[in-house]
Amino acid sequence: MSDIGGQAVIEGVMMKNKDKLAIAVRKPNGKIAIKKQRLKPKPSFQKLPFIRGIVNLIEMLIIGMKALTWSANQTTDKEEEKLSKTELTWTIIISLIIVIVFFVALPYFLTFLVGAREESNPIVFNFIDGLIKISFFLIYILFISRMKEVKTLFQYHGAEHKAIYCHENKKPLTVENAKKYTTLHPRCGSSFLVIVLIISIIVFSILPIFLNSLFPSFQDLSFITKKVFLFISRIIVIPIIAGASYELLKLSAKFKNNPIVRSVTLPGLWLQKITTKEPTRKQIEVAIKSLESVLK
Repeated sequence: MSDIGGQAVIEGVMMKNKDKLAIAVRKPNGKIAIKKQRLKPKPSFQKLPFIRGIVNLIEMLIIGMKALTWSANQTTDKEEEKLSKTELTWTIIISLIIVIVFFVALPYFLTFLVGAREESNPIVFNFIDGLIKISFFLIYILFISRMKEVKTLFQYHGAEHKAIYCHENKKPLTVENAKKYTTLHPRCGSSFLVIVLIISIIVFSILPIFLNSLFPSFQDLSFITKKVFLFISRIIVIPIIAGASYELLKLSAKFKNNPIVRSVTLPGLWLQKITTKEPTRKQIEVAIKSLESVLK
């Protein structure tokens, strides 16, 4: 199974192969700028199942934001338009707040408004909550996909998948070979998001039952206190959900021909029909340059 993963950036692609990282970007003058680096070795405990998923998620979030910043700075020659580390930090903080508000807090509140009750019927509550999250996410993706810059980003996303497919099938890394492959890949972050959603519905459904058994006096708390407690509990278990989702994604790559596994990854592939677009030859060339840099 391949350890190579990637991410589309501004006018380019980032590739990661174990401890090797490379970003390739098409500059305004047509040349391809490449940045390479080696990641610091992880302690042994960070490579353990479930823990590695949480560690990799945090690591890729930080690396991804830095890669986006570097790529954005490569596409402009004006110093005043370049992003600083402070701006990057605030971008990450604001992004996390927006995610928590719109994809955690608001769906939770709306589910309560439609009449579902988490304490008495957690499965129905979390199923509705999950449907609202999916709706919000799809609306968001469909909205931003109409922007010119995002369309280009999605093309580089497709180029990233084509280059990885070409390598996984042991074909020479050429534009002609990579162009033949699909833009949909089962190990994509889109599939990861769908798996996170499925597991979160299961875990959040069990959470009220777990809290009731752990704290018998939980039901005696006031309505507001219970809601705050349940909401904070959801935030706390997100890393656990992410770790379990990562292991399931790794498992799906290992048993990709299994019918059950294929049914789990299928929604993620459907989502990629929005988040990936057919790339140009020049975009595939950039993805190949990035991939070659982490294979050397």
